Amino acid sequence: MTETEYLNFNLFDGNKSQIQRNSSFTIDDSSGKIVRVGHQKDQNTEKQIDLHGKYVMPGLINAHTHIMMSPQTNKLEYLSEAEITFTALNNLKELLRSGVTYIRDCGCAFDVDIKLARLQQEGRLKGTEIMPSGRPMSMTGGHGDFIEGLDGETRWGYLTDSSDEMRKAVRTAFKHGAKNIKVMATGGVMSSTDQIDDTELSEEEIRTAVEEAHSKHMTVAAHAEGARGIHNAILAGVDSVEHGSYVTDEDIESMLKQGTYLTSTLIAAYVIPKYGEGKLPQYMLDKTNSFIETYFKRIGAAVKAGVKLSFGTDAGTPFNDFKATPFELQLLTEVGASNEQALFAASKNNSELLNIDNDYGTLENNKYADFLVLDENPLEDIKAVQQSDKEVYKKGVRVY
Repeated sequence: MTETEYLNFNLFDGNKSQIQRNSSFTIDDSSGKIVRVGHQKDQNTEKQIDLHGKYVMPGLINAHTHIMMSPQTNKLEYLSEAEITFTALNNLKELLRSGVTYIRDCGCAFDVDIKLARLQQEGRLKGTEIMPSGRPMSMTGGHGDFIEGLDGETRWGYLTDSSDEMRKAVRTAFKHGAKNIKVMATGGVMSSTDQIDDTELSEEEIRTAVEEAHSKHMTVAAHAEGARGIHNAILAGVDSVEHGSYVTDEDIESMLKQGTYLTSTLIAAYVIPKYGEGKLPQYMLDKTNSFIETYFKRIGAAVKAGVKLSFGTDAGTPFNDFKATPFELQLLTEVGASNEQALFAASKNNSELLNIDNDYGTLENNKYADFLVLDENPLEDIKAVQQSDKEVYKKGVRVY
């Protein structure tokens, strides 16, 4: 067994809320896992790399992406499977370069995310790892009912208009290889036929999705922006509320009691009025401008109350670049999260939400060496993670 020791760095391990000075760890080169964490040179390791006092932290886990989408073209419909795959592979490279070493994809036409994840499991595709959801669950005409295929032969999502249809769709997704189920509880910014506070899937339908998914070791993430849809999703027992734009004080209390995670994706709303004027359909601008101020305030209220924060960006939505993932950390701190809370959300919390915490999320013995090397201390300045030339390591191998 060959090993490599990294030494002379300051460690934020994703577990402790302070920097551990003059740290080192040793990696098994064959497995890519950490075998020893220490604070001094390991005399028994032949290969050693001095990081010269820089700052090491876990690779970012982004729990809400759409690798099928291009934030530049904003094309949503009549996408072919070949085009989606090409776009996804390019987006995975952008994610890795930005410091994202693991993602949960939250809705992909033609189950391309599932197919790419399968190639990763076979060792045929390296880079940022994928927890796939496959096609999302939507009501007819709802957020997720987009036409796909060159001839319009399919939809982005499964169309589920009853509990029975939901049960069959979740079982089908499970058969295909999904590890997470995405349900559309409300309308959204990018769908032209609804408003963001429209209640779409019913509580009963979402509850059926949760029961089926949890019985098969899958998690459930709910796209939920309007208050009623958020309430239904929480009552139904979803693992995470995505966006949470109009979350009420009552539902914040429910999330605290149930341990429900909140993935705020603030950047997805932030960039639309900033870059979209004259470039996006007016309905997208109108919707975003109507709720963004309230959205940021309500996420701030949830942060202040201590709701479990997960970390995601909704990357792929208009002007929401995959390489901009670290900016979401800054936005979280601007609505009230501490630097520690933001960093924990993108590391330990996300690994626990995704049920991958035995192998990922923190830099400890027997976990994969997915880590970033930064010039500055991210606990002191969250913008340190935005460093464009940071070093990125995946399973102990430097990839950028």
